[in-house]
Amino acid sequence: ERNVQNILLEGLRRLEYRGYDSAGMAVLSNDARLNRQRAVGKVAALEERLDESPLIGTVGIAHTRWATHGRPNEQNAHPHQSGDSLAVVHNGIIENHERLKAELEGQGYVFTSETDTEVVAHLLAREFNRSHDLLAAVQSAVATLEGAYALGVVHKQQPDVIVGARKGSPLVVGVGIEEAFLASDPLALLQVTDRFIYLQEGDVVRLAKGGDIAVHDVSGQAQARPVQTYEHGDGVASKDGYRHFMLKEIHEQPQVIAATLEGRLTERHVLVRSFGLEAESLFAQVRQIHIVACGTSYHAGMVARYWLERYAGIPTQVEVASEYRYRQVVVPEGTLFVTLSQSGETADTL
Repeated sequence: ERNVQNILLEGLRRLEYRGYDSAGMAVLSNDARLNRQRAVGKVAALEERLDESPLIGTVGIAHTRWATHGRPNEQNAHPHQSGDSLAVVHNGIIENHERLKAELEGQGYVFTSETDTEVVAHLLAREFNRSHDLLAAVQSAVATLEGAYALGVVHKQQPDVIVGARKGSPLVVGVGIEEAFLASDPLALLQVTDRFIYLQEGDVVRLAKGGDIAVHDVSGQAQARPVQTYEHGDGVASKDGYRHFMLKEIHEQPQVIAATLEGRLTERHVLVRSFGLEAESLFAQVRQIHIVACGTSYHAGMVARYWLERYAGIPTQVEVASEYRYRQVVVPEGTLFVTLSQSGETADTL
């Protein structure tokens, strides 16, 4: 119901802690034109662009990107478009993007970026041209995607609609008053709502003007997913019935592990590119590993050593950071250096 630019911008700010290299936004104007602004660097750089050329409209998508395909530059920043009609934002990694790209280029689609996400944009545009319905286009397109994704899609021919889809990456729907929102994390939306639908694996959701929300499962069947109230961080600050915070943290480990792995695994293997743009070439050079940490993180490193040597067959050395820092360390060629910190503030590890 409101101009969406500042809501999107605030959502991006709230997720800045995750790390990213570029930011962008696309908004459908009241006369159904698709307008976009992108910038390399911090959300503040995007905000400067928007101050100069605001995006006016009530339907839009925005994203902060962590480079996995293509260098950090404006050309590779999200949202990605197919022509001037369709725009998409995407978390995750599309593994079969090279095959799909070759197929789409053969059909006349022109690529302007190095990303796997632009493949999704053109694939969605092709399917929309066949069905003339954004929900049907997304359902058809995701059936051909391999890897992990959370998607948000808009099309100027359906200017009152956003369609989202998830597989392997989190996606939530924020339930407002005659409004609806989509985000990778409820934290991005606490500015506008505290009521959420947590989409399940394979779900596709259609948000429409007036706050209409329709969820479909992986087989295309309509589903009534429950609306849950977010407790505004009280769960983080309280012991939730546990005797102390350490006991609470122990019991939270299953959820934390699941959240850590989400978006980084397929049914068969780890998505290596989730570690960054150069991960594949760097990992191929690894001959041994040095893990450096203190206290609890050191003990986690010891467990990692057992796993890395058993499953990867790579010699692994675990060191206390305060020792490693002050002695003359012999570091062979091809050593992967891994630092761990439970708090993120351990001085010797930093």
